[in-house]
Amino acid sequence: MDKKIKIGIIREGKVPPDKRVPLTPEQCSRLNKQLSGMEVVVQPSVKRCFPDAEYEQMGIQLREDLSDCDVLMGIKEVPVKELIPGKTYFYFSHTIKKQPHNRKLLQKMIALGITMVDYETLTNTSGERLIAFGRYAGIVGAYNAFRAYGEKFGVYHLKPAHECFDRKEMESELKKVILPADFKIVITGSGRVGGGCLEILKGMNLQQVTSEDYLSKSFSQPVFTVLHVGDYNKAKDGSVFDKKSFYGNPSAFEPDFLKWARCSDMYIPCHFWDSKAPMILRKEDYTDPQFRIRVIADVSCDISIPIASTIRSSTIADPFYGYDPQTGEEADFYAPNTIGVMAVDNLPCELPRDASRDFGEVLLEKILPLLSGPDPDKIIERATMCSKGDLLPKYEYLRAYLEGKE
Repeated sequence: MDKKIKIGIIREGKVPPDKRVPLTPEQCSRLNKQLSGMEVVVQPSVKRCFPDAEYEQMGIQLREDLSDCDVLMGIKEVPVKELIPGKTYFYFSHTIKKQPHNRKLLQKMIALGITMVDYETLTNTSGERLIAFGRYAGIVGAYNAFRAYGEKFGVYHLKPAHECFDRKEMESELKKVILPADFKIVITGSGRVGGGCLEILKGMNLQQVTSEDYLSKSFSQPVFTVLHVGDYNKAKDGSVFDKKSFYGNPSAFEPDFLKWARCSDMYIPCHFWDSKAPMILRKEDYTDPQFRIRVIADVSCDISIPIASTIRSSTIADPFYGYDPQTGEEADFYAPNTIGVMAVDNLPCELPRDASRDFGEVLLEKILPLLSGPDPDKIIERATMCSKGDLLPKYEYLRAYLEGKE
């Protein structure tokens, strides 16, 4: 009988620790029962959203020593001192964009002959990511948008999402939300993140309207609309917007979001933004006499650009700050002249149990079977950054970064 692949769920070592897990206790149990070529063990931890007892109740073995495991799985970066030579690791390494603070991590993995598979690089043949926490960023981000509005204007108070046991409790809080009859919400982005945002808005029975109606009509109940890139960008030469031209040469376009800012009370950015694309909200836009937005819950959280009011990321413990349109600087969140900003950059951590469950389902269905079975699309191979002491060809672009030359 072939030897089983032993998977170890590692304890999160990054500080502050992440409470999420790659596989829940129930998913670990399913893996042991359904994937005959694998078995999973778990390193004890007092920080996880699923306590050790829940794993034990599902019959999962808890083990401090994972040195006999073939594959080690976590969520965030593994501290250099905790890396085990020669192992295959799955986690978010945050190195593929040449992040300076993680150069030593990549250097050490190569020195130790580690095989690194970054969740962020697991894609299908079209280059689309297969696994991510984006959906829950949108879910929690939308909730925080309404929490920010209630806090800033003192009309209601919602419990912080991270103080809720799970999504069900968090959504029950939304019953407290009170909005003006003519309240309008604009959203940019329709991918995983935007989809999560829509789950919350639709769950609140808010009415979705077309972008055309949103601009031209008045409503007697709160409404929202979802914009696409052609709705808030325009060609500099005045020609009709062409999506292919925009992605091919974004410098030929300029922002056209102000018309939406003039008729919206809340903005929830859920888009993916390329650094070559035009800004969305410039500093001068905020001083426009008709600028109406009072709360911006920036789920995308690109600092300073493309949304000028996102001058820094905020934290789960302190999620809100104010933006003064006149000075372009941070100010009192509660001041009447400021725009309320929510810019938490690790939103899924607020609902770790639900986010982990969602993440683990994709892992079980689409990724783990490829470790012990056929992988015709070479998903694992394409996602492997380094192995046997060197970068793989696809990641050769990281060479100068690895060597400290950039």
